[in-house]
Amino acid sequence: MDLEKLDAERPAPPVHRHPQQQQSGEAAGEGCLVVAIRLPVRVVVFLVVLPVRLVWDACAVAARWLGRAVFRPLGRALLWAGRAVFVWPLVGLWRYVLAPLGGVLAWLGNLVVVVPAGWLYRYVLVPLGHALVWLYARVLTPLGHGVMWVLRGIGSVSAVIGLGVFAALSWLTRYLVVVPGVWLYAWVLTPVGHAVARCAKGLAWLVDVLVTGIGVGLYWITRILFVLPLLAVWRWVLVPVGRVLAVVAREIRNALGHAWRVAGYVSLAVGRFLRTLFRWVVVEPVRWAYTRVLTPVGHVVRDVVLRPAAEAARAVGRAVRQSLASARLTLRRTRADLRRVLVGEQGPERGENRREPIGGDTRTLGSSTTALTKD
Repeated sequence: MDLEKLDAERPAPPVHRHPQQQQSGEAAGEGCLVVAIRLPVRVVVFLVVLPVRLVWDACAVAARWLGRAVFRPLGRALLWAGRAVFVWPLVGLWRYVLAPLGGVLAWLGNLVVVVPAGWLYRYVLVPLGHALVWLYARVLTPLGHGVMWVLRGIGSVSAVIGLGVFAALSWLTRYLVVVPGVWLYAWVLTPVGHAVARCAKGLAWLVDVLVTGIGVGLYWITRILFVLPLLAVWRWVLVPVGRVLAVVAREIRNALGHAWRVAGYVSLAVGRFLRTLFRWVVVEPVRWAYTRVLTPVGHVVRDVVLRPAAEAARAVGRAVRQSLASARLTLRRTRADLRRVLVGEQGPERGENRREPIGGDTRTLGSSTTALTKD
């Protein structure tokens, strides 16, 4: 029976419901005031939130475009410039200046500091330390033992004298200070202290009674004048107003959430409409003009004007190059003729090959004029 009573009195475990079911349950249990407040609040909040959401989505799209088209290339350029201005010079300075200089300084430090310090420790400080140890063990230690023996003797004599003086001072202190002090405490200070303690207890009781009475009076005055009115104001004014304000704040919060989500859908639709409008007003006409007008015109200009002009320019260039080559050859021959007339024959002309023999002395595979096949 006791177990059945305990099972009956035990509270039921809470049931976890879906958020939509919970909201529907709350809506079913809400009053008419909440239902009357909800629709106007959501309409007003939606009208306020919609421009904010549109501006927010536009700023987000602009920020993504700026990050992809401006800031990311600018960051890469700044990173490359930072590496070129700071990292690579510092790496070169470390690799080709500081590291070799550090090696040289380490070698100089070893040569100037470490080696002399090791020599000083090995050949000066170690022998000096052994000499000091020998001096301490052979001279200072026996001298110290002798001094301690003398001091012990002096201390024994001083201890005997001090014990006698201490005994005399103890006897005088006992009969001149301690005994009179004990008598004064037992027969004078103790009765006076008991009387003072009783007076203090009575005065404390009187002060306690007065303070308790004053405290009880102030408690009831404060309770009647302040606590009870404040409690009434809290219970009958502030709590109902707070509940109404809590309902309004909750509805405003829920309305902000719904308005933000609905404004997101509206912003998405507006963005898609603007994108489609931009595509059909700007992109498609430009693409049609490029593919249907500019590309054929460009092909015609390329085939009719640019290619013939390029061919004519190349032909003119070839003609000019040939003319210049023939002029240079004529100039060379004229200069060679003048040199031959004025100076005489000095050797083969500049245009001839000086390395090959002339006439029948030309080297061939079947002849024996080379150095390897010569008899």
